[in-house]
Amino acid sequence: MGDLVPEKSHKFQFDKSTRELAERLIKNYLSAHIGNITLAVSLMLVVAIATGVQVKMLEPAINEVLGKGNRDLAMVLPVLFFAISVVKGFASYGQTILMQKTGLRVVVALQNQMFHRIVDADLAFIYKGATGKLISRFTIDLLFLRDAVTKAFTGIGRDLIKVLVLVAVMIHTNWQLALMVIFVFPASIWPIVYIGKRMRSIADQTQQRLGGITSFLDEVFKGMRQVKADGMEAFERRRAAEEFETVFALHYKAGKTRSRTYPIMEIMIGIAGSGILGYAGYRVIAGDNNIVMDINAGQFVTFFLAMVVAYQPVRGLANLNASLQQGMAAAERVFSMIDYKPKIVSRPDAIALEVKKGEVCFKNISFAYEEGKQALSSINLLAPSGQTVALVGPSGAGKSTILNLIPRFYDADHGQINIDGVNVCDATLDSLRAQISLVSQEVILFNDTVRANIAYGCPGAKESEIIEAAKAAAAHEFISELADGYNTEVGERGVKLSGGQRQRISIARAMLRNTPILLLDEATSALDSASERKVQQALGRLIDGRTTLVIAHRLSTVTNADLIYVLNEGRIVEQGTHSSLLAEDGLYAQLCRIQFEDNTALGGDRATSQQKTSTSANKA
Repeated sequence: MGDLVPEKSHKFQFDKSTRELAERLIKNYLSAHIGNITLAVSLMLVVAIATGVQVKMLEPAINEVLGKGNRDLAMVLPVLFFAISVVKGFASYGQTILMQKTGLRVVVALQNQMFHRIVDADLAFIYKGATGKLISRFTIDLLFLRDAVTKAFTGIGRDLIKVLVLVAVMIHTNWQLALMVIFVFPASIWPIVYIGKRMRSIADQTQQRLGGITSFLDEVFKGMRQVKADGMEAFERRRAAEEFETVFALHYKAGKTRSRTYPIMEIMIGIAGSGILGYAGYRVIAGDNNIVMDINAGQFVTFFLAMVVAYQPVRGLANLNASLQQGMAAAERVFSMIDYKPKIVSRPDAIALEVKKGEVCFKNISFAYEEGKQALSSINLLAPSGQTVALVGPSGAGKSTILNLIPRFYDADHGQINIDGVNVCDATLDSLRAQISLVSQEVILFNDTVRANIAYGCPGAKESEIIEAAKAAAAHEFISELADGYNTEVGERGVKLSGGQRQRISIARAMLRNTPILLLDEATSALDSASERKVQQALGRLIDGRTTLVIAHRLSTVTNADLIYVLNEGRIVEQGTHSSLLAEDGLYAQLCRIQFEDNTALGGDRATSQQKTSTSANKA
């Protein structure tokens, strides 16, 4: 998976052979459909035998019907030929749909496994890779893998059986001529295997680039507003052209490599056919028009036709090997994701967390997203039960990181986080996160109804509860004015709603969950003044009696907090109440003065701002 796969899995991924990957597919996935596969193989055998019988029927048709004028056989053979064709057609249909169903079932199983793995994956794993690349595993890679199962595995079985039956027909017709053919075809194995290896390499490069294109398109489409705002359409067109050209070159290279099987197989069949025809011509010139190695005209035509018909599945085997290699390249990437093991999991002896008070305590916490880049250093923080604790500081100070560690989106490198005296790492993930609600400045809404988005964390919520939560979040009024009210589809990422509307639905979702611990990350950042006042009142009701950690760049939203921690460069540099921190005239007081000055620069009431600044300075 490239940058999406941990290093250990990445090394393991490319050391796997086609045989090992095929064995894993067969053992873990195809074996569950052994009934369908057995029936499909039986039908393949029927098709192969029917083909062989039809070819063999030419011998009596030429010798008896055309040569001797056998009227009875002349009437029987056409009927028999038609009947065999009907059986052959239905058998081909049956084996095709059975293997299609099997292949699609395997794909569904793999999709479910990959999705489960991603849902359970650590956020660090998810954020390392682009969304488009993850999506490509479910679409492009599994498309190749499906073809490998439904076409390659099926085709190899079908064509191999057909070749064996037709070889048997040739041996039965004339074993001496059969030897000439049998020893020619194996000569094509080495170049076919070589071509398959080349296809494996090209397929892996192609699939990586296709994943890159998916990621590129996802990025550009989601950022189209910015693209147009900055006039970057021409730039993005050039980027797209380069991406498409790269994939074109890889596809073209794959097509050329795959097509090399055609001249190889044509040469092989040419050698065998010209050898047989040359020998037959030699015997005719020698004066024996009817007998070639003790073979009559009907047998000779039957043999030659069997050889020509066998050529098609042999060539098919060569092409299917290329498809198989493409599928195995996809399988490597799919299995690398399935083999990924998340680090943040519930311990075997984890307990179900029951929060009665809601006290949150950080003890000497240190954490780094990347080695050498410390995000938090020696954090000691206490959020007393039922109180509101605000986290303040410049961007990158570590405020959001503190919130991320409480529900174990990440695990601290050092130290311990306790909730009511219980280490969060000793609690099951489900029970831990069931006690916490998060409202983030980056609102996440799903392409569903307003009702479904509010009830996302509480799927069994009653209609009255949903409406009550919406009212408390100052969202009910605008929801009622939507075309379909609570049944209105919000669009992808809530694109049909304004930023403030999206934020209020997110707050309503948290209110409905009604958890003892609240994490508010810029919960009112996208609201206008009127809505903010309403939501602040609603949050006041929600916060009452609950432990709340709130991040706010608007310092006016945290002035009533019971306790404020001021962070800078991953460390707590100040703590206290709003008034006590202003009196210290430290970083917090400086941030307050900067915000008042910014408000003035943005066209606010200068006199009022100066008065506030003066007041703050006097208090300091």
